Amino acid sequence: MNSQDKSTDPANKDSLDLNNSEARDLTLADAQSVVDHWIKTIGVRYFSELTNLAILTEEVGELARIISRKYGEQSFKKGEDANSLGDEMADVLWVLICLANQTGIDLTDAFRKNLDKKTKRDALRHLQNEKLVD
Repeated sequence: MNSQDKSTDPANKDSLDLNNSEARDLTLADAQSVVDHWIKTIGVRYFSELTNLAILTEEVGELARIISRKYGEQSFKKGEDANSLGDEMADVLWVLICLANQTGIDLTDAFRKNLDKKTKRDALRHLQNEKLVD
């Protein structure tokens, strides 16, 4: 396998080409690997967990600003990008992945366990919620 083939090999997570079709099917594990590689090669190192928590809070605030203007009563200010919702969500996901990587959390495993917990806990809860009935 030549070096060009290696860069497009989806099994080689460290050099995953994010512009090819495999990137559209990025798993949580792939995303954690790609972010880790980016941080270590381009970002130099991870910020501290506390710094990343502050950054996550900032990014969630930016996401909230877009949602409050797009779906709430607030209007966009002159020059604000009304189409940046996906980008803001990706920023939140990026920092969350950084925190998971730093703290040794396998997001695939954590998500599966969380979904199982919610399914067992809420199996009937929402169906029986009068506030949700049309």
